[in-house]
Amino acid sequence: MTSPASPVPPAPPGRPGLVVGVDSGGSGLRIALAVRRDDSAETVETTASAEPVRTGAGGIDAGHLLERLIPAVDAMRRRAGDGPVEAVAVGAAGMATLGDRLRAELPEALARAWGVRRLALAADAVTAYAGALGQRPGAVVAGGTGLIALGTDLSGWRRADGWGHLLGDCGSGAWIGRAGLEAAMRAYDGRRGGSAALLAYAERRFGPAVGIPGVLYPRTDRPAVLASFAPDVAACAGADDPVATGILTRAARRIAEAAEAVCPAGTAAEVALTGGLFRMGAPLLGPLRADLETLLPQAREVPASGDPLTGAVTLAAALAADALRLPEDPLLLQLTR
Repeated sequence: MTSPASPVPPAPPGRPGLVVGVDSGGSGLRIALAVRRDDSAETVETTASAEPVRTGAGGIDAGHLLERLIPAVDAMRRRAGDGPVEAVAVGAAGMATLGDRLRAELPEALARAWGVRRLALAADAVTAYAGALGQRPGAVVAGGTGLIALGTDLSGWRRADGWGHLLGDCGSGAWIGRAGLEAAMRAYDGRRGGSAALLAYAERRFGPAVGIPGVLYPRTDRPAVLASFAPDVAACAGADDPVATGILTRAARRIAEAAEAVCPAGTAAEVALTGGLFRMGAPLLGPLRADLETLLPQAREVPASGDPLTGAVTLAAALAADALRLPEDPLLLQLTR
């Protein structure tokens, strides 16, 4: 629940005001401590753990997050001069659907721990957006194992995809990897549309083709396993394999369509691409940029300024300074003041 805004007390002389940014996802937990300067902040220390925050029947485990967050920040605060924490921003994968315990428990727990009342709880797509574009209107596509596009004109959010590997995430690492493995199995069977090059890569990575279903289907992390094959698809495309090239061409179109769906209308809209997917390089970025020019002729691609942890710090600093312009949303960005 959002309460009326109250002034943030200034830091005592010689003790800098601090903000905390948190990035919680499937690949682990990252925490940043930053010194606030007006509505921006300079990160002074970060810490990371490869162990993700647990999830269960009640959603994201708030207790597990807190037992790791509070000691880590307390240690960083001591090294930074023990200044007051003015605001915290937590970006978490699954916040929209699994974040009820975080929304219920974090505000009071952090108020007890640090006396902080200003808290932003955001979907990881929002922190990816803030890291890439700050508080400017535009569109951001965050691509890795999955894929989601988020856009805003600063009056509300528009979302496209992010529906998981069974229902969407079109153009993502998992999507590309699955398409590549399908082409490999087609080659194994002798069906049209197969790729001998992709079959060779698949057998090097997963073993004999006949055993690949047994390797893949029992895994609980199937999207990540599928995505692990995406760089092999890019390698085949880079070697001019036409099937692999076609897969990346289709992926590029799906990504551009997601950006088109969320990009605010008008001229000079900015579009940023962020996440590990786009490190695949020219085999994906070449057709993607061509499709963006076709579907979004009014838009301009810009480099992402930072990552989701940078975005969490950006949100916390702006919230502390009463300068947050990104729109509130009950599922994507909830504020406590």
